[in-house]
Amino acid sequence: MTNTAYIVFDGDTDKWAYAYINGWKANRSIEFNYQDAHDLDNMTARAQGEYYVKSRLRERMKQSDVVIVLIGEKTKNLYKYVRWELELALELGLPIIAANLNKKNGQDPNLCPAIIRDKSSVVHIPYTLKP
Repeated sequence: MTNTAYIVFDGDTDKWAYAYINGWKANRSIEFNYQDAHDLDNMTARAQGEYYVKSRLRERMKQSDVVIVLIGEKTKNLYKYVRWELELALELGLPIIAANLNKKNGQDPNLCPAIIRDKSSVVHIPYTLKP
């Protein structure tokens, strides 16, 4: 069974990390698989409205088994969507995997968004394909 993962990231600066994850999944020589919650539906042209976007993201997250947040240099400063998504994940009781793009193992107090600091439902790992 493949878990459905909802991935949270800074779309302006960390989209490369999200693309790598999808590349690992697509590469048949790499044992890595997940169902991307962002593939569960399509947003329409109305996606420019915050209310519409958040309602679609909420539905995607409700269908997810886990939330992965890619923590980069600016992630902790993003409130409109990233903080809202993390609040929603906590509200829904979803486990959160915080993947540090700087490859630090454990919580990085300088980069971790305050809302998920020291939470027992959050596991902090380095962002890497290798275990």
